[in-house]
Amino acid sequence: MALIAGPTASGKSALALALAEKHCGTVINADSMQVYADLRILTARPTQDEETRVPHRLFGHIDGADGYSAARWAIEARAAIAEAHLDGRLPILVGGTGMYLRTLLEGIAPVPEIDPAIRSAVRLLDVAQAHAELAAADPEGAARLAPADTSRVARALEVVRSTGTPLSHWHRQRVGGIADEIRLVPLILLPDREWLGARIDRRFAEMLELGRDEARALLARTDIPADAPILRAIGVPELRALFAGESDVVQAAAAGALATRQYAKRQYTWFKRQPPQDWERVEQIETNVRLAIIETKFHI
Repeated sequence: MALIAGPTASGKSALALALAEKHCGTVINADSMQVYADLRILTARPTQDEETRVPHRLFGHIDGADGYSAARWAIEARAAIAEAHLDGRLPILVGGTGMYLRTLLEGIAPVPEIDPAIRSAVRLLDVAQAHAELAAADPEGAARLAPADTSRVARALEVVRSTGTPLSHWHRQRVGGIADEIRLVPLILLPDREWLGARIDRRFAEMLELGRDEARALLARTDIPADAPILRAIGVPELRALFAGESDVVQAAAAGALATRQYAKRQYTWFKRQPPQDWERVEQIETNVRLAIIETKFHI
C-alpha cells in the first residue's frame, strides 16, 4: 500500500493520480475536510474528471450536517483498502490529516462511550474554563494541550470526567491498527516553504473565486449545527465575512491565504517530526521525480 502525505498544497493529489494511472491504483482520501460532499472546491478535492480517471474512495461521501471521526474514517479506510486488494489494485492513501493516518496504522484508543450529560456540560464551558478544570483533573494532559484548543481540551476533559481516567491512559492501549498487516510504502512531501507559500496564495485566490457558490449553498443550510467541522473549513469563514459585507475580496483572500499558510506550517512540522524516521521525506516538487522515487521504493 502506498501512502502519500504532507501539508496542504504540496502536490499530493497530483502524485497520487499519476501513480494510480500508471500502476492500476485506487486513491483513498485521508483528509478530514475532503470527506464532505458540500465542499469540493474549497477543500481542493479531486475534480470530477480526475475521479473518473481512476477509482477514488472516501471523497465527498459525508453530508456537512453529519458527524464524522477518525475512528469512523479508519473503519471505512480499512474497507476501501480491502476492496482495492480484492480488485487487484494498488491502494494509495493520500492526505494531510495525521490523526487519521495514525488511527488507521496504530489503532484507536478504546475510550468508553462518554456520558451524554457530561459531554453536554463540558461543551457549554468556554475554553479557558475547560482548560482550567482539565488542569485540575489531568495536569499532564492539560500541559500537553494549547489552552485555546477548544476541541481537544473539551475532549480530554469529558474523557477524564466520564471515565475517571486521563485520555493518555487510553491512548497507551490502542487497538485495531493495520501497520503489522500490510506492506506500507510511505512518501512525505516537504517542499521548500517559500514555494509552498506562493502556491498556497495562488491556489486560495482561485478557490475563493470559484468556491463562492458552494460556500453560499452551505451557509444557507439551516440543518447544520453551528459547531459543525465543515463550517471551520478554510474559506468558509472568509466567505461568510465577505457575503456579510464585513470584508472585501482582497481582505478575504489575504485572510484565507494566511489561515492556509498557518495550517500548512502545523502540518509541515507534524510530518517532519512525528512519523517514523524511515518514512522518506522528499523536497522535490516535480511530480515525475516524486513518482520515480516512490516507484523505486516499490521496486516497480
